[in-house]
Amino acid sequence: MNASGDPAAMGGISQGPGGIHAWHAERWTVIVPFFNERAHLPSCIASLARQDVPFHLVLVDNASTDGSGAVALAACAAAGVSAELLVEQEPGKVAALRTGLAVAGTEFVATCDADTLYPPDYLARAASLLDRGAVAAVAATQPPGASRWQRRFAGWKLELTSKLLPQQCLNGGAGQVFRTSALRAVGGFDPQIWNWVLEDHEIMARIEQQGRIAYHRHFECAPLERSGSGPAPGWRFHERILYHCSRAANRKAFFHAYLAAKLRARALSSERLRRHESQLSHA
Repeated sequence: MNASGDPAAMGGISQGPGGIHAWHAERWTVIVPFFNERAHLPSCIASLARQDVPFHLVLVDNASTDGSGAVALAACAAAGVSAELLVEQEPGKVAALRTGLAVAGTEFVATCDADTLYPPDYLARAASLLDRGAVAAVAATQPPGASRWQRRFAGWKLELTSKLLPQQCLNGGAGQVFRTSALRAVGGFDPQIWNWVLEDHEIMARIEQQGRIAYHRHFECAPLERSGSGPAPGWRFHERILYHCSRAANRKAFFHAYLAAKLRARALSSERLRRHESQLSHA
């Protein structure tokens, strides 16, 4: 993080072809992929700027057409946080995450969504979970403005569910963190491995081979409630049930030998999710 609000004058950064570059990476790399998210990026970046531990912020513009990249840099300047801005032309969140992970030089990686707010202790709590031997952790979620009791209920519910369904992905990629070495050991985010929706669940099926996936009732973030209609494209009810009934030994095969064909038949590519979220942003 950096205390200055002027991108050109911020200590510890340089301006180059890829954007604003941080010189010092701490324990965390925070990757924020985005496509046409100019309305949400300032709030997300402001929440990240308030983190109580240092981090290297990597913004990945997935070829936005609404000037989101410039908005993101302006938000960084206003919040006093240094950042690295990359552009990924291949459409889809998976490709954008791959680009962000490629420049991560830290012990831990957090994948964050542009439409999500993060409490000041988000990375500190995540580090505590990973320091206790976990290779990944998943946060509970409630929308901004939720009461303390709503947030606590969501946290307790997720933690208890994780006891019943251990080593499964029980929430989305907006609140996922990883030990970088473990993430890379299983191939990371790569369209050649998985380029469909539900990439946040599929990656957990691979990374669980490296160790424990952690949940904690106080580890949380706050995705915004988007306007628009219809849920995000994803799996059907019976597919979700089959996932929750799967075992560690066959969870990866569930995605690659079974679910991939179903998603392909429904044309639910990572790029399709990108278009869906963009439509909600402009609804």
